[in-house]
Amino acid sequence: MLTRIKYLTAGESHGKGLLGILDNIPAGLEISEDYIAKQLFRRQQGHGRGGRMKIEKDRAEIYTGVRHGKSLGSPIGLILPNKDWVNWTKKMSSEPVDEEIKKVTLPRPGHADLAGVQKFDFDDIRNVLERSSARETAMRVALASICRKLLKEVGIEVGSRVTQIYNVKDETPMPKGISPEALNEMADKSSVRCLDKNAETEMINAIDNAKAEGDSVGGIFEIIATGLPYGLGSHTQWDKKLHARIAESIMSVNAFKGLEIGMGFEEAGKLGSEVHDEIGWDGEKYIRHSNNAGGVEGGMSNAQPIVIRAVMKPIPTLIKPLRSVDIESKEDKLAHKERTDSCSVPAASIVAEAMLCFTLTDALLEKFGGDTMEQLKAHMKVSAKY
Repeated sequence: MLTRIKYLTAGESHGKGLLGILDNIPAGLEISEDYIAKQLFRRQQGHGRGGRMKIEKDRAEIYTGVRHGKSLGSPIGLILPNKDWVNWTKKMSSEPVDEEIKKVTLPRPGHADLAGVQKFDFDDIRNVLERSSARETAMRVALASICRKLLKEVGIEVGSRVTQIYNVKDETPMPKGISPEALNEMADKSSVRCLDKNAETEMINAIDNAKAEGDSVGGIFEIIATGLPYGLGSHTQWDKKLHARIAESIMSVNAFKGLEIGMGFEEAGKLGSEVHDEIGWDGEKYIRHSNNAGGVEGGMSNAQPIVIRAVMKPIPTLIKPLRSVDIESKEDKLAHKERTDSCSVPAASIVAEAMLCFTLTDALLEKFGGDTMEQLKAHMKVSAKY
């Protein structure tokens, strides 16, 4: 449902690298490889990450669309090499190879493996798992860093924190008045991106226990965006509604299985009088006495912080694999094992931030327009309401 910007990613988990193109970013946005690298570094962190993160030191090269540190208004192209490619040059060669390459024939429950080989008539699951791997999200984070920078330029910040891993919950409320960037600074100091120290210790133990058993764990994270004006998105058509566009974007990430905005599912057990955010006037602008709507009403931003919670399922590649069936012999066997994390929830929260940055940038440019950053800022100065 992106209407103004477009992005594409390409590449396989163990291929030469990842490619990305982001189009329709206004000219004049300051952007650097160092800025993008900071977000890629955040994605690589977190207790429970596997051996791949020890190999890759992600740094994207700006290949097109930027000159002397500023966007040109043309498509921005990024290249992110896979350092592990040197170990996979024959297995993942784009050219035919002389030697026989062992096929992967044992699909993993919970992964794209079986549906993918059935869809494309493959006899080797590697043709599916390489692209369906979460490695692809590294390029999403890289491209979205450009959107994050644009949002920052107009006073919009995006941040996140982890609130649950396995059955361990951090039930501390969001610190009052904290900016998303300050929230990130706090959360990034924790290896599980959790604000409560006691919960942090229990989360780490839960991850370690699962890893020791050859298992994996999922969790829940919260994303927040502040500084938004009224009216991003629209009530006028189904595909213009901001909450629908946010949901599509965040739920496009492989292992994300649920999402709520504001009070979300808790509203089911409440009365209307307990849910809807009462309106006030402070002498200069409208205010809300609560934010149960999570910043979105009628498909539009209402100038309150956007608050989202999403759940990531446990990673389906297990050290101690589940039962499966060989697609070649049809024999009952244990599923294929691939190098994996035991928990990626902290990293997933960074990916979710990135997806929100795409959607908010798109909705912002849709409403205010502008071929350059100066034009965008001028349009917002004239017509943005807060």
